[in-house]
Amino acid sequence: MKKIIHLTDTHIGYKDLSTRMGDIVTRIIFTKEDASDYVIVHTGDVVEDATRDGSYDEALSHFKRLQAAGFKVLFVPGNHDYGTGTLGHNRYISDFKTHFFETTDVVYPIKTVVDDIAFLGLDSMAEELHWYDRLWAEGELGSDQLDRLSDYIENDEQIKNCTYKVIYLHHHPFHPKLFHHLKDTKELGEIITKHSISAILFGHNHDGKIWNGKWGVPRVYDGGTTTAKEGKPSPHRVIDLSRDPVFDYDAQF
Repeated sequence: MKKIIHLTDTHIGYKDLSTRMGDIVTRIIFTKEDASDYVIVHTGDVVEDATRDGSYDEALSHFKRLQAAGFKVLFVPGNHDYGTGTLGHNRYISDFKTHFFETTDVVYPIKTVVDDIAFLGLDSMAEELHWYDRLWAEGELGSDQLDRLSDYIENDEQIKNCTYKVIYLHHHPFHPKLFHHLKDTKELGEIITKHSISAILFGHNHDGKIWNGKWGVPRVYDGGTTTAKEGKPSPHRVIDLSRDPVFDYDAQF
């Protein structure tokens, strides 16, 4: 069964993090002999500043190396991917989709089924780009996206037939920080607690902590910041859903 490598908050474009990411990619490629055994899940803030020309292309150069080596890579956007991180704009939505999905015809949640795992990727910036609330680094999924998530889990036959279901998003749903919280975490929790979810993966706060058991989910991982931005925790977790969470580990790429 596929294993998951959780990456997040790479912030390509900030100081020397692009060089650091290049080193991490090299280690992933050379320490994982069979790339087809892995799915890489990136939970947002791929870039530091989406307003900087070429920022998406610089980040993509690293992920294209992973894809060329045979790794499947999944993305969702973070607040920095739609602007500066504290000021977002909806004009970056289509740019992000074009670069990271190669189409603007993307609706969240993004459903990706790999073997016996259903991945559901959420855009936690979906309702955070209006003129009245696009400041700061808060997130909001919105009722439409939450309704689609609930409908997917309950009615999509392909998802229902999967043994494992993984939800991934950018904003931290449990540990609110001033001007950084997910506004509709309660509504998300109400959906998740009704179903058997195998893992929730996210980033944003750069804490890298484990919250296993929240909402009844056995694996709940804050991925920290993969490139260790400003010295913050950078767990490069490798996850095997077929085994007990105690066997998940930091690969230290």
